[in-house]
Amino acid sequence: MADGANAILVGGRGRGVGRDGEGAGRSGTPRRLRGGRPIAVVAAVFVLAQLVFVHPSMGLGWDEIVYVSQVTSHHPAAFFSAPRSRGVPLLVAPVASWSASTELLRVYLAVLSGLGLYLGLRAWQGLFPARVLATAGAFLATLWVTLFYGPQAMPNYWVAIGALVTVGCALRALGAGRGCSGRGALWGVAAGAALMALMRPTDAVWVAGPLLVLALVRRHWPLLLALAGGLAAGAGEWVVEAYAWYGGLGERLSRASEIQGGLGWNLALDDQMRSLGGRGLCRPCTGAMPHPVVTLWWLLLPVLAVLGAVVAVRARRATATLVALACAVTAAAPYLFLIGYAAPRFLQPAYALLALPVADALWHLVKTGRDRWRPVTATLVALAAAGHLAVQFSVLVDTVDRNVASREDWARVAGELHRLGVRPPCLVTGHESIPVGYYAGCSSGATGGNNENTTAAEIVDTARRIPVAALTGPGGSPPAYARDWAAHRVTDLEIRVAPPG
Repeated sequence: MADGANAILVGGRGRGVGRDGEGAGRSGTPRRLRGGRPIAVVAAVFVLAQLVFVHPSMGLGWDEIVYVSQVTSHHPAAFFSAPRSRGVPLLVAPVASWSASTELLRVYLAVLSGLGLYLGLRAWQGLFPARVLATAGAFLATLWVTLFYGPQAMPNYWVAIGALVTVGCALRALGAGRGCSGRGALWGVAAGAALMALMRPTDAVWVAGPLLVLALVRRHWPLLLALAGGLAAGAGEWVVEAYAWYGGLGERLSRASEIQGGLGWNLALDDQMRSLGGRGLCRPCTGAMPHPVVTLWWLLLPVLAVLGAVVAVRARRATATLVALACAVTAAAPYLFLIGYAAPRFLQPAYALLALPVADALWHLVKTGRDRWRPVTATLVALAAAGHLAVQFSVLVDTVDRNVASREDWARVAGELHRLGVRPPCLVTGHESIPVGYYAGCSSGATGGNNENTTAAEIVDTARRIPVAALTGPGGSPPAYARDWAAHRVTDLEIRVAPPG
């Protein structure tokens, strides 16, 4: 095994010491466990930072509402479109199925995301030194997009954690690091692949692509079986649902592509850069670029990752770094080159995998060079890190404030609907009907667009039985079926309420 080339067995007391410090130390505590302490500290700080900077009372966002409403008993389920999968509803079910408390859900997800970060990084123990893993975790955990979405009911962070587990355990199964192979690594591969596929099946395939090729080239059939089995287990429900509701897998993929604007060659690099200023969804992605200081880290990220690869090749430990880079590239590819819009959360799996070679590169910059230059280099890296943190937390605070305000607006409109007599059971249609309907405790309906789930005739028929309201956004006109309904103004919306049946 390659393990033997990477480990030094020390006799006498039977202690094993490896290049990255596993084994038993003088204290008697296994160094493998002590090596996990920095990661645990990073994960704990990550949880606290989420609870401090992302208000636990922040209401649910649009996509969160779609996912959470699938498992609640206190709100009607919102329309579930073709690209979505059931991973997030399963993730939030232990809390959302019995409690309507947003605060409780946020705390639950924050703690769970910290645990996920810890487990994702531990999958790489033996492949990188503990200091590199802790630095990689700190980098990932302090990105505003990670902190913002960590306590939210969204899938992308969990694809990132699944990617860390899958790639790390696959490398362990291949014997790329000391003491890393074995049946446990294969179970980790299957679990990580299942988590990714459960959250976003198509993303899971993009991440796993290089691993599948590597397993075939190496003829490592157990790894290939673990990968394929994990992907199949996670995506199984999505595939069954495709045949039950969409007429087949091809039809569902086609509909998902249509909802995403049609997959094809679309250079979205500039769109992703525009979204770095805190835009949750950049569609259409127009307007000015954020200040260069906000996008600088994003431009330096691939440079540092390549430097990390060079460092690894020169040190003759390239496998782990190059595989991580390959999976990061394939994870990012569809969101950089195949869709015509952007959301910063789409790239979370790529960020998670790039964090490892980036952290390796930073340690190389700090520790190499002539002795007289090391303090200078270390100081420059520290100053760059401080500036990076300042930028990330500034964007985070602004993003949280804007989202709190927009979700309070939805709640305000919902309160006005209640005042107008639109109370559960009820139906809300038109502009932003999904979030407003959720906050009002109503079902939501759309006669067109990506969330089409009803017809005008069905809405009119429903109005004979329960309260129905049609919302019209700024500059819009009410639908034909609601033009004779009583009109009311709330903020910049027009609300038309159907007369009692």
